[in-house]
Amino acid sequence: MTTTRPVQEFYSIGEVCALTDLKPHVLRYWESQFRFLNPAKNRSGNRVYKSREVELIMLVKHLLYTEKFTIDGARQRMDQYRRTGELRASARKAFEVELAAEVRAAIEDVVKVLDGRADGRPSAARG
Repeated sequence: MTTTRPVQEFYSIGEVCALTDLKPHVLRYWESQFRFLNPAKNRSGNRVYKSREVELIMLVKHLLYTEKFTIDGARQRMDQYRRTGELRASARKAFEVELAAEVRAAIEDVVKVLDGRADGRPSAARG
């Protein structure tokens, strides 16, 4: 399976939340903790994220939630990726891992429905 980067050039905070499955307050907090997460603001003062920033957010999410790094540890790992030139590749890999997990969960939900073991709602909607 070939995955592609998000195709839009700019994303609102709501769109980024939908893509990353994060709450707006989490993104705003991460902006204060990771200096490279600094979205531009439009004329209305709303955050506008670039595709690259969405990839970096997915990498931070992966480091914090999957790899179980602390904020400081994730910041250090991001600095290490930047120094070694691995930042872009690591961000893409984290995006692909997250996408694969979401696809796997969706397939499992479909299988449960087909087997008659679920009520037809996605697992996120049940909890």
